[in-house]
Formats: sequence, C-alpha cells, structure tokens
Amino acid sequence: MRTILLVLCVSLFMFSCKNESKKEELNTDETETNVAPLYFQHLKSATLFKGEIHRIDSFPSNYIAPRPVDVWLPESYIESKKYNVLYMHDGQMLFDSLTTWNKQEWKVDEWASQLMEEGKTEDFIVVAVHNLAELRWQDLFPQKAFNYINEVTKDSLKDLSGSKDFKLNGDNYLKFIVEELKPVIDKKYSVYTDKENTFVMGSSMGGLMSMYAISEYPEVFGGAACLSTHWPGAMPMENNPYPIGIFKYMDANLPKAGEHKLYFDYGNETLDQYYPQYAPRVDEILKAKGYTSSDSKNLFFEGTNHSENSWNKRLDQPLVFLLKDSKHRNNKPNVGF
Repeated sequence: MRTILLVLCVSLFMFSCKNESKKEELNTDETETNVAPLYFQHLKSATLFKGEIHRIDSFPSNYIAPRPVDVWLPESYIESKKYNVLYMHDGQMLFDSLTTWNKQEWKVDEWASQLMEEGKTEDFIVVAVHNLAELRWQDLFPQKAFNYINEVTKDSLKDLSGSKDFKLNGDNYLKFIVEELKPVIDKKYSVYTDKENTFVMGSSMGGLMSMYAISEYPEVFGGAACLSTHWPGAMPMENNPYPIGIFKYMDANLPKAGEHKLYFDYGNETLDQYYPQYAPRVDEILKAKGYTSSDSKNLFFEGTNHSENSWNKRLDQPLVFLLKDSKHRNNKPNVGF
C-alpha cells in the first residue's frame, strides 16, 4: 500500500504540470556569458494576447538538468527604461494554452498587459523556468525542510521511495536561478537588479519553492507569491511528516517583516481541499514574523480547484500585491479573463 501511495505521489507531481512541446518558428539573438554563448530565440509562433516571448531552449547549468527558459516582454518594452522582474516556475504553463498538456494556462500575458496599461502595477518582465516532469518534485521541494523531519521518519520516507539515492535538488534549483539565470537576465534585458524590484511566483510545489526562494535568498527577492501552496509536500496522507518539517523550516528561516512581501492563497476543491487546514498555521507564522495585511496575504477562494484555470482567474491579486504602482489610484474595476 505504501508503494502504491508513493507511485501516486510521484505521478501526481511529475505530470501535473508536464511539458508537451512543439517546434517553434524562431529568430535568434546572441548574448555572451562566462560559460558559452546563449541564444535567446524569439518565438514568433507563440499565441499570445500581447507582448513576445524569447526562449533559451536548453539553458545550460552546473546545478540542474538543462531546460527551456522563457522571457516574456510586454508590448511596450523599450531599452531606454528599467523593468521589474518576476521569476516564475512551471514556465510552460503560463502563456499559451495551445502548447500545454491540459490546454490551460495562467494567462500571464493577459493580466500583466492589462495591469500595466491601467497603471495598477509597475512595468515588469516575466522569466519563466520550465519544469522537467520527471524531476519536478525533486527540484521544487524546499530541500532544507527535510532536515526538520526526525531521523526515523526520514529513513522511512527514503525506504518508501524505493531508492537508495533519495535526492532532493531544491538548493541547486535556486542556485541555478540566482547564480546562473539572473546574471544573464540582468545583462541581456533592461531591468532593475535589486531585491526591491525582483520577485518570485509559483503554484502548488512552485508555491513551496517560491516560499523557499525568499527564505534562502532574502537579499535577492523582495516578494514571493505562492498560489495553492502544496503544504502536504507530497501526496496527502495521514500522519504526514512533510508539513511539520515545512512549517518548522518557515519558523526558523522565513524573513522577518519589514523588507519583503509575502502572498499565499488556497481553494477548497480537488487537491486544494487539503489546504484550508494549514491556513491557521501560516497565519501564525506570518504574525510571529511581524507581517500585517500591508505586507502579507493568505487568501481563501471558495469553490476553486487546483488548476491553471483557477489561478488565471485570480492572478491579478498577487500581481497587484507584489508589483503595485504606488502612484496609481485604484479607480478602475478589474476585468477577468
């Protein structure tokens, strides 16, 4: 039974955001790095609301398996001004439903374009790191949280995995973003490079990783948005040790209030049905760290499930929270997609 449970767990998180790619018509633009030339490719055939996508089809790394990285630029992008940067996980699910495995998308380009045009957010670009289905759980689990699980339980989880090499790779995933990807973005595009203008966002396991990113690199990321954060850590189960480890890690490492913004949310259908029980614990941690409603959110969306179609209906909430233009007076109603 335990083996079946593991198989279900691995299957869920390997394939829930898997990538089904297709060949794209490309234009090439070269930038130099210390390692080798990298070619940003303009995906002319991408179906977008507005803006354009540049792609490195196989971004080389000393830390993680190479994978595609997309950069979305707003339609108004010009080199003479600076832009905020939003790093996002599960990058193949964000922009074009015609290329996703479930024909759903976050509608990032729709919301970003609208909110910038209305002046509700600062201008920003999006850097979207694709996942590799077979490595997604290992890459996105907050690695050091495993250290807060007692040794006996850790050993049993390793046995349950059926592998002597129980390898988590979240620390290397973050090193890839911070040490390898961000320097390329900072050089290639006209962006602010400081933490006040650098943010990270994801859902489910990507929500956990976004929390982990701002905890491990508070000097790099000024805000994190974590949608439908997968607090169970793996497949929901009785006497689950993963949430205990995750919350102990947050107690010890989540940055204190004052210089960061933290956004969490959750629904109550499909996989999200397992999340409301953890909301009070999240609130406790935020309060203990000194956060208030001005710099943190933990929002409940009744009747919403665990899908891109749910996240795209509320994506304006975290975008405005993280990237709000302080000069804007909110006198226009939101228009959903």
